Amino acid sequence: MKASSKGYIRKIETFGTLDGPGIRTVLFFSGCPLRCLYCHNPDMWEVKMDDSVEVEAIMQQLVQMKAYYGKEGGVTFCGGEPLSQPAFLLELAKRCKEEGIHTCLDTSGCGIEDSFDEILKYIDLILLDIKGLNPAMQRILSGKEFDQAPFIKKAQELQIPLWIRMVVIPGYNDKESDMDDLGTIIQNLQNVEKVELLPYHLLGMKKYEELHFEYPLKDVESMSIDKVKELQEYIDEKLK
Repeated sequence: MKASSKGYIRKIETFGTLDGPGIRTVLFFSGCPLRCLYCHNPDMWEVKMDDSVEVEAIMQQLVQMKAYYGKEGGVTFCGGEPLSQPAFLLELAKRCKEEGIHTCLDTSGCGIEDSFDEILKYIDLILLDIKGLNPAMQRILSGKEFDQAPFIKKAQELQIPLWIRMVVIPGYNDKESDMDDLGTIIQNLQNVEKVELLPYHLLGMKKYEELHFEYPLKDVESMSIDKVKELQEYIDEKLK
């Protein structure tokens, strides 16, 4: 795969602290093949020409931020879905490694399988979003059934650390039996450093209204933070 010096970024967040370790610059890639029911960035589903940017322009900002990253921080590629722009992602990741900047990829693992090997050579950490605990639920939650196994397999081959993330939604995946299923998925993975359960919230609803989109979970209440803490303790204990 040939790298590309041009791609599409919807927004850049500086001093991010929730998308990987340390202080990070978070690059939100435009475009996503999924339509997750709980997505809070529907404005990033489609690529817009106004989002066009050159790698050099991005790198200038990242290099300027290096002093703030310290030993743990760096850049996080998220979106949208970064893997939907593989050539651009590859060039950015390569350049970051040349500059000694820690790279984190926040992804569902949904992309072109042939691109995984080249891209992941330049990724230091993966935040892997679990979109469903079985094919049927994956299709319900993300609007698409896809196989995460090729991406996970390549990450394992390259021994890239994984942080597993899953949004917990009332009535969909909020039971201990769901945590048992999650444990089954990851129990044989050797490079999982952390499992994070994220409570479903309604903060993205306003964006849907602004875009004149119907909010798919309008009848679902926010997930109880206390309940998520209980499930987090359950899965942590199960994976010991």
